[in-house]
Amino acid sequence: MVNSFRYAINGIKDALKSEPNLRFHFLTSVVVVILAFYLKFNLTELSILVLTIFFVISLELINTIVEKLVDMNSKTITEEARIIKDISAGVVLLGAVASLIIGALLFLPKLF
Repeated sequence: MVNSFRYAINGIKDALKSEPNLRFHFLTSVVVVILAFYLKFNLTELSILVLTIFFVISLELINTIVEKLVDMNSKTITEEARIIKDISAGVVLLGAVASLIIGALLFLPKLF
């Protein structure tokens, strides 16, 4: 069981090293959580925020997996490979837009 956690943490570390968008999501998450504590989010608001953060980071990790698998199996960039990678990136974009909307719903009432 300890090895499973070690492998998972290593996978996240590897993804953070190779994926600038993932690093952006992690850093943004830290800032957002600090701001949420500063604004005294209640337990429900904080829970929604944490779920949203983990949702977007999970989508980014899945996108990374898809891109790596496509790259492994496609020596040249075929039209099919491009479409798969673009769709995977689109999924992350939708998750990020949803998180922005949720963030606005949570933060704007606290700020104004």
